[in-house]
Amino acid sequence: MRAMPLLILVRHGQSIWNAANLFTGWTDVELSEQGLMEAKTAGKQLSEIKIDMVFTSELIRAQKTAEIILEENSNSNSIPTHKDLRLNERHYGDLQGMNKDEAREKFGVEQVHIWRRSFDVPPPNGESLEMTAERTLPCFEELVMPELISNKNILISAHGNSLRSIVMKLENLDKNSVIKLEIPTGIPRIYSFKNNNFKLL
Repeated sequence: MRAMPLLILVRHGQSIWNAANLFTGWTDVELSEQGLMEAKTAGKQLSEIKIDMVFTSELIRAQKTAEIILEENSNSNSIPTHKDLRLNERHYGDLQGMNKDEAREKFGVEQVHIWRRSFDVPPPNGESLEMTAERTLPCFEELVMPELISNKNILISAHGNSLRSIVMKLENLDKNSVIKLEIPTGIPRIYSFKNNNFKLL
């Protein structure tokens, strides 16, 4: 029996819309060439960790990142993968598909910054980080926690904001701290789980 289970969070590799400086949200776009390499590098970093189960969003960029990570894993035979809409990126509403610089010109730099970085102010017809957490955290509690409690190593391949909302819980961050948190693409964030507590390794 392993000493303690691990929770591995990975933000998908760079997408083609990330590269084009577009608001992506729920738009289902592929990884860029850089994103494919980032996923492969993450896979190499995690290659010796036995992953027992994978959770991803319903968006192809997160699924592809998980798939590439498992291809690099030395223990990757028949690892179950669960896709859940609740792990999708934050929905950017009317901003989706818009160039970020053009959005700043149209709505103003300060307003776009508030939409992107505040905790509880959503863009028009979109979600705030607070609203995103209202779906990601129940998913985490219902699906991921029981697997960790049963001593399984879990990989979650998801998105910048869906993962930020989960990290907020794991690290007991307040809303002022979480809005400053940056989760880079393709870099694993690994936690040990013991006595119902998470420790960032």
